[in-house]
Amino acid sequence: MKFIVSVILVMILAFAFGLYLPWWSIAAAAFTVAVAIKQKPLNAFLFGFVALFLLWGILAWMKDAANDNLLGSKMATLILKTDNSLLLVLTTALIGAVISGLAALSGSLLRSVIKTKY
Repeated sequence: MKFIVSVILVMILAFAFGLYLPWWSIAAAAFTVAVAIKQKPLNAFLFGFVALFLLWGILAWMKDAANDNLLGSKMATLILKTDNSLLLVLTTALIGAVISGLAALSGSLLRSVIKTKY
């Protein structure tokens, strides 16, 4: 149950932070949730990873589908040297997921260090 709540909280915070702050604020969202909700480090990494993979994957897919994959296929040709816009969406989601997962892992480990020291 904590896992699902954590995923939803990270998705909401990352979306809200992304509206007003730079893209890397997703890490602050995952870090904050990991510090606030106690979980094991592996679970923390997983909820951060899953939350941002879903959020950025859905957002990138919606933006790509809005223009019939035209922009996505051109960007995929420039960046990935392939005409597959879905691969670009998955790459985008994977980058956000790794950043968020590592931030959540850091928050979980900080919580455990603070608990053992004090």
